[in-house]
Amino acid sequence: MSGNRVARTLVGVLAGAALGVAELLFLCVAWPASLFASTRPAAERGLARLTALERRRLSRWLGHDAEPGGGGYGYLAARAALGVVAGYVLAAGMFLTGLLLAGGLWAVATGQGEPVAVNLPGVRLVTDTAVLGLSNAAFLLVLLAAAAAVAGAGERRLAGRFLGPGRQEVMRRRIAELTATRSGIVRAVDDERRRIERDLHDGVQQRGVALAMLLGRARHSADPARTGELVGQAYTESRRLLDELRSVAWRIYPTALDELGLRAALAGVAERSGGPVTVHYGLAGRPVSEVETALYFVAREAITNAIKHAGAGDILVVLSEDEETVSVAISDDGAGGADPSGGGLSGLARRVLALDGSFAVDSPPGGPTRITATLPKEAPCG
Repeated sequence: MSGNRVARTLVGVLAGAALGVAELLFLCVAWPASLFASTRPAAERGLARLTALERRRLSRWLGHDAEPGGGGYGYLAARAALGVVAGYVLAAGMFLTGLLLAGGLWAVATGQGEPVAVNLPGVRLVTDTAVLGLSNAAFLLVLLAAAAAVAGAGERRLAGRFLGPGRQEVMRRRIAELTATRSGIVRAVDDERRRIERDLHDGVQQRGVALAMLLGRARHSADPARTGELVGQAYTESRRLLDELRSVAWRIYPTALDELGLRAALAGVAERSGGPVTVHYGLAGRPVSEVETALYFVAREAITNAIKHAGAGDILVVLSEDEETVSVAISDDGAGGADPSGGGLSGLARRVLALDGSFAVDSPPGGPTRITATLPKEAPCG
């Protein structure tokens, strides 16, 4: 820790000690006053002013810039006790250090230092009282710096608990979150590529092979009737192949989402699902593209899972919004037991988290299941 930072921390802790005395006196009066309706507003105003002073002190001297909010009598009581104890220890240490330093400097200046023996394990040293005083003062200064650092860390920890994290802590958490979501998006993209490859291999490729075999058999057949039959089968297989291609393309990204919007895309999902799906669309306008896409995939994956794995007989999709966020909630009456760490749901969670949203799965064994995603109306920059 640099000397400037030590000095700032020391000043901040000592200022906190003085403020702590005022806070203790305030609590002795205001805490009982807060129990009565007639005096509660005055007590609350005093509490707000003292908490604001604490925020300024923490920001100015201890480097903790918390967002407005939090506090309360519990914080003020804990802060005052910590501040008074830490301030007393530091003030006593500074007073003792000052005495030793002044005595040592006086002895050096006047030449009144006297020899003194210092016994160490296995060593006997003879030094001067002036040198010894200055050495002790230097040692106490080091202890004071360490004590100030500990007290400052305690102040910041207490403020983080009651007032919220400081700006540096918020930035650290944000960096960690972005690192995690970036890694999650890479995994989600890889999972999606594998899923597309499986769809192409198990569906489109197999039908393409079947079509080629039918055409090959028709080409080498000498019986016109048999050839016509094989061509008819090949035509039917080609239609199935086209349907499979459209299905794969729709699962990758539906054109209706871009052309017609989320309401129409979800209506298509409900129609294709083969089960009873009800969609309540409560959005006033279209979300931004990234958010709209995330809402669509969350709803589609949840519907697919409910029908394919949970055997749901009724599925409800509700889209809602407030001033800052849009949400989709999918509920079903299926067997439950959905695993949030499974490939599909974990991929959706990573997609939502990458947009600064939240994703939750509530699926006890036996059901019902509820999957919720909430996203900001504006996609994050960068």
